[in-house]
Amino acid sequence: MPNDTQLIDDIQKAINAEFSAVDCYGKLANMAPSEDERNIILEILNDEKRHMEEFSRIYTHLTGKQPSYQIIEDCPDKFRQGIEFAFKDEQEATDFYLDIADQAQDAYIKDRFKRAASDEQNHAVWFLFFLSKIPMVNGTHRQTEDYGATGALSAATFTLPQMLTYALQDEYLAQARYDNILRTFGNIRTFARIKEAELRHINALLPLFTRYQVPIPEDKSQQFVTTPESIKAAYAEGVQAEIDNISMYERFLSLNIPNGVRFVFSQLRNASLNHLEAFKRGLARN
Repeated sequence: MPNDTQLIDDIQKAINAEFSAVDCYGKLANMAPSEDERNIILEILNDEKRHMEEFSRIYTHLTGKQPSYQIIEDCPDKFRQGIEFAFKDEQEATDFYLDIADQAQDAYIKDRFKRAASDEQNHAVWFLFFLSKIPMVNGTHRQTEDYGATGALSAATFTLPQMLTYALQDEYLAQARYDNILRTFGNIRTFARIKEAELRHINALLPLFTRYQVPIPEDKSQQFVTTPESIKAAYAEGVQAEIDNISMYERFLSLNIPNGVRFVFSQLRNASLNHLEAFKRGLARN
């Protein structure tokens, strides 16, 4: 195999990223609030160890040398911040490993990094699910009643009418939340664009109520909306809201539902993933 300097440098970076993840996830497992969460984090940690070993063998085969192992990012010392850190790290790793797979000429290297990217994406979904279960710690608002995504994520089982109702309630809530932010802080482009998208989400859901003869729920979203203290807090609230929304749709999509409903839920979940990235970028800027 050719001695490609950029590829070798990227593989060394990937090894350090995996070494850092192994260290961090060991700490998160010890802080996990439940045995179930601890066991899942330990499974993820084992995946990261396997990635590190595979990448190390590839590095040694390419260079004839052993790689170095360095912690390149400090792991937060609180569970929620650690899970947020891990979620972001797994998303970035997915993109990075796919980039390495694209630049590699060797079929084995391509396969290992594509498989690792798929693992990282699965890990990100788990960390997203954990985030949906943890209350915000910065004072932003979270609804407490059986309403929207919060209600869906706390429910043990669902009927199709319940899924449709929770979904529409959460889209009502998102539109009301972003409308309040726009009235308070002015025409912030990100919030204005996503508020328009939430209206499209509502319009996509409403025909399902007719098709499956489900009563359309009353829009009570205003009573759950509070005004954030700052634009930064507004972005943080948006991040958490989209995390909850995505987790709700992921849970619905794991169930046996009609294909037409699955299509709409998938589209809304994918849109919310884009919204989450937009809010995260806004949070980083403020």
